[in-house]
Amino acid sequence: MPIYETVFYMFSLVMLTGAVLVISVRNSVYAALSLVLTFFSAAAIWMLMEAEFLAIILVVVYVGAVMVLFLFVVMMLDINEEPLREGFIRYLPAGIVVAVLMAAELLIVLWSKGRFESGAFPIPAASAKGYSNTQAVGELLFTEYLLAFEVAGVVLLVAIIAAVALTLRQRTGGHRQNPALQVRVRPDERVRLVKMKSEPRQGS
Repeated sequence: MPIYETVFYMFSLVMLTGAVLVISVRNSVYAALSLVLTFFSAAAIWMLMEAEFLAIILVVVYVGAVMVLFLFVVMMLDINEEPLREGFIRYLPAGIVVAVLMAAELLIVLWSKGRFESGAFPIPAASAKGYSNTQAVGELLFTEYLLAFEVAGVVLLVAIIAAVALTLRQRTGGHRQNPALQVRVRPDERVRLVKMKSEPRQGS
């Protein structure tokens, strides 16, 4: 077996193993670390496909920013996992049915399109001198996939606005700061000087 296929199957096995661990381990920190391993393996496969820009973006953005944020949040929050596991058995049959249906649909698509034929996954040809993967991705995004790119941007903008709106909502019993009142405060409102007589020491 050529070295190209050996490396591809090796990273594919690692990626599938990491994906299974993400949904199977009980510790949230281990699940996040398994997802990091999955992203690294996917980036390595994209490097084999000569999609260097996508591989670097996956590592820098998802592994270097998003997953690090997930790890900090998971480790700082004291999550009580017992209530989360109470309803696991109740919804397990429905989850199994959904998983079986998704697996069946995926297999039907793969076999109907002839994905497992000998020439289904040919090794990509070597790129020409001066070829830029970043330039190629940019040209596709802003020409052929411009509408999908703009729709994705609008969806992300709506998600950001919704997250901010949910964060700024009023909660009963919560404490909030009002910067407008803080900057208008006067020195005499902050400190109050009280004059009182000294009391004699007891026993003197």
